[in-house]
Amino acid sequence: MVSLSSPRRPLPRRAATALETNAGLDRPARGLRALARPLERVPRVRAMLRGAPIGHAAHPLLTDAPIGLWLSSTVLDLVGPAEVRAASDRLLGLGILTAVPTALTGLADWSASGERVQRVGAAHAGLNGLALGLYTTSWLLRRARRRRLGVALSLAGGAVLAVSGYLGGHMAFVQRAPQG
Repeated sequence: MVSLSSPRRPLPRRAATALETNAGLDRPARGLRALARPLERVPRVRAMLRGAPIGHAAHPLLTDAPIGLWLSSTVLDLVGPAEVRAASDRLLGLGILTAVPTALTGLADWSASGERVQRVGAAHAGLNGLALGLYTTSWLLRRARRRRLGVALSLAGGAVLAVSGYLGGHMAFVQRAPQG
């Protein structure tokens, strides 16, 4: 195994690090800054989103909700009997709903970060948006009785979410992005 201090780092780590200096991410970062601006105008809301009431960043805590709900839905889809389909669909929908406050807390933390973190964060946000779109489309397809395609899109959403989660970990543990 290659250690992280080795000059030959694992490919995912090299890819995440390359995003830090990718000027192509500056444009999406500007768009995210525009979304974050209203949070800066209301310090109490921003403090709440950054976790001040709990004395700890809220975003890492909230990510467990959509990820756990979506993963639970996927497990039911793959190994559950037909009778649990409605439960799987409810879990999927709840994951979609919990993604909104999770994204807001991430945006609040992201806005307090420097340029290199914001570049990685822009890629992280874009991938999360793609995953949310796949999960939402999956939910809609299931309601339209196109379950097989809906399940396939959930699986694709999970794959995208895994890559995005890696980038989130890179920001928190490698870049030591400000949290809370």
